[in-house]
Amino acid sequence: MIEKFKNFVDAYQKSSSYKVPLGFGIAKVELGQKSKKVICATYPVLNWKDENLGSYAVFANAINPDRLIYSSENESIYGIDQDFVCKAIELYTPFLIEAIQNKSSHKNIQVILELKKALDEDRLVDENGEYLFRFVTLYKDAKCESVETAYMKLLAMSLGKAKLRTLMLDGIFGLLQNVAWSGNKPYELEWLRENEIPLKMRSTYPAIDFVDKFPRYLMQVIPQYDNIRLLDTAKTRFGAYLGTGGYTQMPGASYVNFNAGVQGACMNEGRISSSVIIGEGTDIGGGASILGVLSGGNSSPISIGKNCLLGVNSSTGISLGDGCIVDGGIAVLAGTVFEISEIEAKKILEINPDFEIQSNNLYKGKELSGKHGLHFRQESTTGKMIAFRSNKKIELNNLLH
Repeated sequence: MIEKFKNFVDAYQKSSSYKVPLGFGIAKVELGQKSKKVICATYPVLNWKDENLGSYAVFANAINPDRLIYSSENESIYGIDQDFVCKAIELYTPFLIEAIQNKSSHKNIQVILELKKALDEDRLVDENGEYLFRFVTLYKDAKCESVETAYMKLLAMSLGKAKLRTLMLDGIFGLLQNVAWSGNKPYELEWLRENEIPLKMRSTYPAIDFVDKFPRYLMQVIPQYDNIRLLDTAKTRFGAYLGTGGYTQMPGASYVNFNAGVQGACMNEGRISSSVIIGEGTDIGGGASILGVLSGGNSSPISIGKNCLLGVNSSTGISLGDGCIVDGGIAVLAGTVFEISEIEAKKILEINPDFEIQSNNLYKGKELSGKHGLHFRQESTTGKMIAFRSNKKIELNNLLH
C-alpha cells in the first residue's frame, strides 16, 4: 500500500500538469459579516518549499476543478467540498490507522480528519454556500494577490520557514481589511457601526481587544520553543519571528512588528520595527527604538549584530555589527557625526578591515554602519558625540533565557 502511494506521488510529479509549490496548506477562513470577503485565514499546518510534497499530490488530485475560487500563475485557491475530503482520505489510506492512533503524526492527515468532522457536521460552507475551508497553493513569491496567501507568507516568517526580509509583501496592506478583533474573531467595522444599537441593547456587542489589519502573533502561532516568553500579547504582531529559543519580551515599551524579529536568545524591552533583524545575545533596553522601513523615509533595513546592548531610550538608525553598545538616551542615526580618536580608530580597524580612518577624526553614522565592536556615547560635559572600541562583554542572564 505504501509503495502504491509512492508510485502515485512519483507519477503525479512527472506529469505535465505538475507545478512545484512554494507553499501550500488548508486554510480555515473568516468571512466579513457584511462584505462576505475573506478577512482572516488560519493554517493549522503550513507546508513550505520541499515539505510534504506527497500531501501536495493528494490535495492537488483531490480538488474539484469546479470549486476554483481564484487562480493565477502565482497562486491558486479552491473550495473544499465533500468530494475533496473523501478522495483525500482514500489516497491517504496507507497511513490512516497510524494517524488515528497517533494524533501528533501525519499532520496533513490530521487536517483531513478534522475536515471529515466538519463535513459530517455540515460545516464546510456557510449559510450562503461560501467555502469556509480552502486549499491554497503559492507557486511564486510575487506581489500578494489574496488574503489567503498574504496570511501564508506571514505565517511562513513567524515559523521561520521563510527568512525575514526574503518574501515579497507588496500589496499586503491593500488586501487586509482594518477590522475589530474580539479574541480570534474579526468583525468588519462597517457591520459593527450598522448594528451598534441592537448589539448594545441586547448585550451582544463583542468585547473588542484591538483594531488592526493584522492579528497578533499568539493568535496564529504557538511558540516553537518552551523558553520563548511574551509577557504582553499585544506587543508582537503576526509575521514576526522570535528565533530559536531563549527570547524574552518584557511588557511596557517592547514591540516586534511583522517581517522583523530575532535570531536567538535575546532580551527585548524596546521597539523592533518592521524589517529589523536582531542577532543572538543582544539586549534591547527599555524604550530603545530601532528605525524600520514602513514610513519616515528610511529605506535601508537595519540589522543589529550579536551580543549588542542598546541602552534605555536610545535610538538606532544604522546597522550595528557584533558586540556594539549604544548608551542610553542617545540617537545613533545615519547623519549623526561622531568623533573617534586616532588611537581608538586603529583599534576599530583591527576588527573591521573595511574601516577607513579619517584624518579629521569625524565620522557620520552611515560610515560606521555594520561595524563591529563600537561603543557610541555622548560626553556629559560637552555634549559631543563620540565612539570608541568597546571593551565590555555583553552577556544575557542565563537564568532568564
